[in-house]
Amino acid sequence: MEILTHSEMETEAVARKFALDLKGGDVVLLHGDLGAGKSVFCRRLIRSLCGDDGMEVPSPTFTLVQTYEAALDGADVLIWHFDLYRLWDASEIYEIGWEEAVAGGIVLVEWPERLGGLLPARRIDVFLGPVADRLDARMIRVERT
Repeated sequence: MEILTHSEMETEAVARKFALDLKGGDVVLLHGDLGAGKSVFCRRLIRSLCGDDGMEVPSPTFTLVQTYEAALDGADVLIWHFDLYRLWDASEIYEIGWEEAVAGGIVLVEWPERLGGLLPARRIDVFLGPVADRLDARMIRVERT
């Protein structure tokens, strides 16, 4: 599935709708260069899953991971937001809760290529990219494996 958005607000609307289909155990890998909109997408996704549009959702660029609690279909689910930009070795992922995260939470991963051979086989890949000559426009492609 491919979606063209024309503004940050439209990108957020896509993330909001995308959140409706997520459940515990889902791993979402967000691909794109710096400034592609990965953090915008994640922030809106987390706010939607938690049911709090004003919730502060800082980027985990320096902490590498942030967690959030959500109630989905009557069950508590932990949302794990990883930003692996500063991860130097894929094995470091185990030190920040990877095994616990993929054991049943909803996992969002920015810069998933840093996982190397640890990419989960069952996942949802979201590719975000700019559109030539359109500053706020994004092409969003979703692939499920």
